[in-house]
Amino acid sequence: MIPSDNYPSSALRDAVEAISSLPGVGSRSALRLALHLLKQPPEKIHRFASAVDNLAEGVHYCKTCMMVADGDQCDICADSRRDHDTICVVESVRDVMSIEATGQYHGVYHVLGGIISPINGVGPSDLTIRELVARVGPGTEVVLALSGDVEGETTAFYIYRQIEGSGCKVTTLARGLGFGDELEYADTLTLGRSIVNRQIFKP
Repeated sequence: MIPSDNYPSSALRDAVEAISSLPGVGSRSALRLALHLLKQPPEKIHRFASAVDNLAEGVHYCKTCMMVADGDQCDICADSRRDHDTICVVESVRDVMSIEATGQYHGVYHVLGGIISPINGVGPSDLTIRELVARVGPGTEVVLALSGDVEGETTAFYIYRQIEGSGCKVTTLARGLGFGDELEYADTLTLGRSIVNRQIFKP
């Protein structure tokens, strides 16, 4: 960590501190990025700052699936060509983007906003499970596309218990993904095959 009194400018110090607050970015990397920005034309820096600032006001969450959107409904939920009776349950927005990149899934989604993790203080009430339960019923297929680690399996089992009496079909990704794998790190081909060859969920 660079001492605060070693910066030649308080503006540079503030920028480094802001950038280093991002996950996976240390103070040295943050300094390198800040110095890179300093080399850019002022209008490019303003455009960058404006895009980040717009995240606070310009991004909304879809009232149906909890995906990020520009308005009350995301483009996927608004698309009449999608299969709205097939709901793929994922942990995060990144997982939606990973699955969409495969081009193999044509249903809709439900973003939980995390997974059950007692050690991190995350329980079922902290996730959007109640909203998911309200969406399912006879004729619905729920695809549990969660990480294959213990926390992912625990979350999948909990969701299954909440919806098993609704008459819906519950499936899970084929085990082309290894135990503990996260969707965002799976290659597109493997993830696509896991979706196409999904299996009935067995608790």
